[in-house]
Formats: sequence, C-alpha cells, structure tokens
Amino acid sequence: MPTASWNGHVIARSDDTVVVEGNHYFPPDSVDRALLRESDTRTHCPWKGEAYYLDLVGEGQALADAAWYYPAPKDAAAEISGHIAFGKGRDIDIDA
Repeated sequence: MPTASWNGHVIARSDDTVVVEGNHYFPPDSVDRALLRESDTRTHCPWKGEAYYLDLVGEGQALADAAWYYPAPKDAAAEISGHIAFGKGRDIDIDA
C-alpha cells in the first residue's frame, strides 16, 4: 500500500493513489491533515492547472512546500482533484 512518511510519522496511506508524472497523489481522506499547514506558494502547470502547496509541521520541525494539490484542476487532470502529492527527496519517504 503506498505510504508517505516524514520523521517517523505516517502522513498518508492508501491503495487508491493516482500516479501522475511519477508522483503518488493520495486521496484527501487518507492524509493526516494535522501535520499540514497551508503555504502561500502557488505554481501553474499548463495541463493540470494551479497547484496549492502545503508545509509539513510537527515536533518543532517544518518542511516548507513539502506537498501540493490541485483544488480545481483542468479537465485533463480531473482525477487528482483535491488529492495530495508529496515531494520526493525532501526528507519524505514514499513507499509504493
């Protein structure tokens, strides 16, 4: 089962991830939102739309812009609407 963890904490786990461009997008109900805080960062993808970023926070540590999601993706990326992906190689372990 795909799992994302950070500092020994499981932050997401689901058999229903959607893989896009090598990233696992976790359904919103599979993510521990207590470890996430909204970031002011936004980026734009030509085919997915506007991405909103999230910081990971916990136990006195923070990892800026560690995750992202598309609240209103373009039609081509509709299947990842609201799903959350985590940055690889940023002290986040993704086991698929």
